Amino acid sequence: MFNSQFCSKWSPCILGMLRIVTGFLFLQHGSAKLLGMPHVAMFDGLQLMSLMGLAGVLELVGGTLVMIGLFTRPAAFILSGQMAVAYFMAHAPGGFLPILNQGELAVMFSFVFLYFSAAGGGAFSLDSMLKKS
Repeated sequence: MFNSQFCSKWSPCILGMLRIVTGFLFLQHGSAKLLGMPHVAMFDGLQLMSLMGLAGVLELVGGTLVMIGLFTRPAAFILSGQMAVAYFMAHAPGGFLPILNQGELAVMFSFVFLYFSAAGGGAFSLDSMLKKS
C-alpha cells in the first residue's frame, strides 16, 4: 500500500494539509495575544511593544502566511527560529527535557517550521499557484 508511487503522488497534498493545520494552530497563539480571541487570561493587558507582543505579531502574521502558503519558506524559517528562542528562553530553564519543562509544543513547532522552510508549501499554497502563472 505504501509504495513509492503512492507516496510520491500524495506527499504534496499531505504536506499542504500539514502546513494549513500548523499555520492555523499557530496563528491562534497570535490572535489570543493580540486580539484576545480566543481569550487566554494570561495575555490580558499584553503590551504590543514587549517580547510577548512581538511574539504575537510573528505568530499572527507568520501563522497566516504559512497557512495560506505565501512566502512559506522565509516565514517558516523565521517562525522556526522564534520557537527555538521560545524554548531556550521560557522552557529550558525549567530543565532540559521538553516533557519536564512543558516545551514539547515549542520544539515540535520549531522542527515542523524548519521542515516547511526546506520543503516549501506543498499543494494548495499560494506560492505554488503563483509559480505556475
